[in-house]
Order: sequence, then C-alpha cells, then structure tokens
Amino acid sequence: MLNDFPVFATLAVADVDRARRWYEEKLGLTPAMEMPGGNGMVYRAGGSIFLMYLTDNAGTAANTVATILVEDLAAVMTALRGRGVVFEDYAMGDRGPTTVDGIAEDSDGSKGAWFKDSEGNVLGLAQLPTGMSLPS
Repeated sequence: MLNDFPVFATLAVADVDRARRWYEEKLGLTPAMEMPGGNGMVYRAGGSIFLMYLTDNAGTAANTVATILVEDLAAVMTALRGRGVVFEDYAMGDRGPTTVDGIAEDSDGSKGAWFKDSEGNVLGLAQLPTGMSLPS
C-alpha cells in the first residue's frame, strides 16, 4: 500500500539553533525549509530529505536514527574529522563486526561508521561493497 510514497528520517533535537549550526558547520548541509514557529528544520541531501524537530525526547535513542550512503567512507570520515566530527567505536559481538579506527567492515565488504550530532542522535555512514548498489 505504501510502496509508492517516499520515506524520510525524523531526528529529535533539544535546541534547533544549536542543531542547525552543527549540521551546517560539521556536515556542510544547508536547510531547505524552516518549520513554522522555528520548531524544526528540513534538510535535503542526496535526493532525499530529513526533518529535525524540537522535542524533550532528543538524544534518547541509542540506535542509529539515520544513515548516509557514501562512496568512499574513509575519505568522507577524514573530511568530517577535519570539521570536528568524532566517530564512535563499537564492539558488536555476535551481531556484527568491531570498529577499527571508527570503521566496521562486514564479511560482505560493506563498511559502516557512526557519530553523534549535537543533540546525541546516532548517525551512520555506510559504504556498499564493490559492485553492489541499492535497488532503484
């Protein structure tokens, strides 16, 4: 029933101005739209959008809330580190690989990395294995 409709991520923030500065300065994103009353921002990236909205529940999710698909994970991480982004290290045990220098590499060659935004949201970067692409 919902196959023909787009999906977008929704990120909780405690301080819209602080989050806006972080997303612009650290990730280089430009807001596409400000929500009425200054209660949030919409950003456009890679043909999709995500919404950040003001709530008291910001930063309470311990899981990844959005993932950005990149072609060269190491290069993107280097650029983001240069902007002050700090990558997380995880030991996933039976559920996946352990990160080495912030990068987790799965047995199929896919790679991932995670960092937190100014509001405590966990964001991910992912690189698909060579020759693999997402279905369109």
